[in-house]
Formats: sequence, structure tokens, C-alpha cells
Amino acid sequence: MKLFALDASRSFGEGIAAALEVPLARHEERGFEDGEHKARPLEVVRGADVYVVQGLHGDPSQSANDKLCRLLFFIACLRDCAAARVTAVVPYLAYGRKDRRTKPRDPITTRYLAQLFEAVGTDAVVTLDVHNVAAFENAYRCRSVPLDSRRLFAPRLKELVGGDPVVIASPDPGGVKRAQLFRESFERLLGRPVGAAFLDKRRSGGVVSGDLLVGEVAGAVVVVVDDLISTGGTMRRAAEACLAQGAARVVAVAAHGLFTGEAARTIAAPSLARVLVSDTVPPFRLPPSLLQERVEVITAVPLFAEAIRRLHGGGSITALLEG
Repeated sequence: MKLFALDASRSFGEGIAAALEVPLARHEERGFEDGEHKARPLEVVRGADVYVVQGLHGDPSQSANDKLCRLLFFIACLRDCAAARVTAVVPYLAYGRKDRRTKPRDPITTRYLAQLFEAVGTDAVVTLDVHNVAAFENAYRCRSVPLDSRRLFAPRLKELVGGDPVVIASPDPGGVKRAQLFRESFERLLGRPVGAAFLDKRRSGGVVSGDLLVGEVAGAVVVVVDDLISTGGTMRRAAEACLAQGAARVVAVAAHGLFTGEAARTIAAPSLARVLVSDTVPPFRLPPSLLQERVEVITAVPLFAEAIRRLHGGGSITALLEG
């Protein structure tokens, strides 16, 4: 097995390498004055089972598109160098939210992204908490592995809720299935009933509307579950609606914390008691004080390491796709 981590995700890759007790394979990345680049392995990969770690979130040094281009070119290079199998390990997968047409002539970017991975010879794509599992799996003809974050957050949530009544809520109708699966897993962990709720939400032209809350939340700790937090507006809106209906406090949970725009101000609002995210996207846009007081980052490294271990060894990964 060869494990590479492109420079933009080297820290995450080093964590995976340490968990697997293997060294990171050496590679070179070089930029050119006009913005072009090249990347190549510095080790023989002929006949090897190769894994490449690269998250696709934008940051000050590289956009999501830059990172995607580098990943695709590197995978293609590995295939040219006769790697037997190449797996893209993508902690955060960009373009996951555009998985269907909501307006005439809309793109289905999730499918186009899958076609790009397939075109360069990717054998499998491993990621965490995609926006729509069915759309993700249907988009890919190569193997697709959507890991589930429930096992990451459930132990910490158990500590936070204690013996209080709990309700798992979706911030919109589209996330009801995700919230339902999370609730079923959390019920098994707690050994007692957990309530369910969801909010109405409509988005048009960037404007979000809808304030209907379905479910009983009075007196309960409400855990609002989503795949990602961008500006935080959806989570704050959900939290305020739950508190207005008598919720004791609200905890937000999302695999990916992008924290764009006015997210720092939104997350600091008193309506959200705590925010849990994974480290698939470093929270570099948030001030340190907010990370200390309000936001907790839980590492997804062991989950990805276990997935790679099982994929390389031919083991079952079914349990990693469930809570």
C-alpha cells in the first residue's frame, strides 16, 4: 500500500498515516509563474494499491477548483506510472450540494464531478457525510464509499445531553432521513427514547424562508443535524425556532464546518449552545476565542484510517457506512 497526501491536506494525511502505522509516500508538487502546476510521485507505484488524501474545501492558498485539479492530475499521473489501484480519499467533497435540478437548465454538478474522477482512472472515492447519499452513489460508476459521521459525534453528544430529554431535528425536509438515522443510532447508544423534529425550509435566489417546526421540543435538548455548516444561517434559524417552542437548549452537529461569510457572528449567537464539527475542514475562518467557547472539532482521522485499512485488506466497510 502507498499513502500519499497532497500538500494542502498533509496534516490530515499525516494523521491517517500515524493511525495506520505507515509512512506517507513522498511526492513533489511544483507551481509555475502562470498558475499552472505539476505533481508527481517520488516513489515507485507500479503494481501498488495507492491512496491519495486531498480535501476539496477552498482556503486562502488554494480554491476548491485548484485542489480538485491537482488531485485529478495526480491520480492520472499515478495511473500512468502503472499503479494497480488508486483510491481518492476526500475528507470534504466539493459540489455535493448540486445533486439535482431545481430550476430549468440547472447543472447536476455532483454527476459531472464523478465523471471527472472516472475519466482519470480513479478506482474508488472515499468521503464523509455527502449531502445526498443516493445521489452520490448513483453518480459514480467507480466504487463510492460515503462514510458516516454518527459514530464520531454520538459519544460526545451523550456527554453533553446527560440525562435530559433529547430530540434530534433536521433543519429542513431534505435532511429528515439523515436525522432519522442519527436518532435511531443515538437511541441505541442512550438506551432510551429520543424524539424527532424537522423544520420547513425553502431557498430561492439565496433567500431562505419557511418557519414551520414539526415535532415536540419543549423541555428537551435539541440536536440539529446537517451535513455541513456554511454561513450558519440555517442552524441559527433552526435553533431560534426550537427555543421559541420551549427547547431547553440547542446543539448543532455537522460533519463539515466551512464557516463562510458571517458564520463567526452567527455561530456566536446565544441560540446555539454548542456546535460540533469534524476536522475534514480546518476551522481557519473562526477566531480562536469562538473555538474555545462554542465550537468543538472532533477528528475524523481514525474513521478514514479504518476505511483504508479495510479497503486495502479486502475487509467489509459496511459498518463504517452506518451509525
